Amino acid sequence: MASEPLFFTEEEQQYIVEAIQEAEKQTSGEVKVHIERKCPAPDVMDRAREVFLFLHLHETAERNGVLFYLAHEDRKFAVLGDKGIDEKVTADFWDSTKELLRNHFKAGEFKEGLRHGILEAGIQLKKHFPYQSGDINELPDDISFGY
Repeated sequence: MASEPLFFTEEEQQYIVEAIQEAEKQTSGEVKVHIERKCPAPDVMDRAREVFLFLHLHETAERNGVLFYLAHEDRKFAVLGDKGIDEKVTADFWDSTKELLRNHFKAGEFKEGLRHGILEAGIQLKKHFPYQSGDINELPDDISFGY
């Protein structure tokens, strides 16, 4: 990954990572946050799909990885779930999570938006992918930054 100036302080990053860890206690789903200054693709969902593959989110056992993508300078974001999630949920599954993010981001509350969106995703995913005893954390919980 290429190095770029961090959008969040170390403390803010930890705040978001703790939300990932808390959400993953609810579900076997895997949550990842990726942040870039600018979205290099015209369509934010195309870029999210590219990052999803780059971060190997499609390699989880149940295909239940979730990417929270944020291009902060462009004010673009996406929430993308893997095939295993899409096969079990309705097309509007992520709408409440995206609306929560949108409301916080409009107010300039990026870390709060990510935290609340991630926690909401954990609650939603629990319905289809509940946490199982012995669940293995398949992906690192840290935030990745532009590549």
